Amino acid sequence: MTNVAVVGAGAMGEAIVSGMLQNGWDPADVVLAVRREDHAAALRERYGVEVTDAVTAAARGDVVLIGVKPYDVAGVLAEIGPHLRPSALVASLAVGLSTSVLESALPDGTAVARVMPNTPAQVGAGVSVISAGSHCDEEQAGRIEAIMGSVGTVVRVPESLQDAAGAISGSGPAYVFLVVEALVEAGVHLGLPRTTSTELVVQTLLGSAQLAAQTGDHPAVLRERVTSPGGTTAAGLRALEDRGVRAAFLAAAEAARDRSRAIGG
Repeated sequence: MTNVAVVGAGAMGEAIVSGMLQNGWDPADVVLAVRREDHAAALRERYGVEVTDAVTAAARGDVVLIGVKPYDVAGVLAEIGPHLRPSALVASLAVGLSTSVLESALPDGTAVARVMPNTPAQVGAGVSVISAGSHCDEEQAGRIEAIMGSVGTVVRVPESLQDAAGAISGSGPAYVFLVVEALVEAGVHLGLPRTTSTELVVQTLLGSAQLAAQTGDHPAVLRERVTSPGGTTAAGLRALEDRGVRAAFLAAAEAARDRSRAIGG
């Protein structure tokens, strides 16, 4: 087993730890680092893992996950860098920060990877986009893929596509939740009780996603199967197209990509 250190066990870091343990990782192979003692005590009780300071945790890790905010990453790397194992892989979960930025903040030759997970990882249904740095070999890349695979699907992309991928999968849940919210409100306006509207919307999105995943059919084909000529769905789709729904999603994705680039820059 690989020893894994998680520095900054917020919601995402904790979700990863939970997924690892549920998939057979030994708690003895996992060590966390958090700042607040009350949080540390809760994590120890919940998962039976060691919770300590950042330097001690990082020194133990074959893989060191950095789960702090982007503006805190440089300080954490400066703190833990001198104490890393020579063969350690440092993987950042922070948006926007390139592998070259990570490498420049660590001792020469340190292997790094850039990882963008998303919040459905909290229920084991996430997708993580991974890009390896210049010193990260295939074995090390496989380690981080195994870790992130414990909370969902893993997709490896060239780093040049990381900002774009993050704009879709990293920010995507927020777009989906906005659609859920909007459809629930639409149902309420049409006279449905809120609880009924919510159940209908959530199950419809869940079922539609499963249908797309299991059939592998193009979404346009699946959409056409729902859309009878001159029917109710056709009328609804026309209203969405008239209001530029496709252009709105494209604009949202471009804005998220550009913001990721700005954070990294």
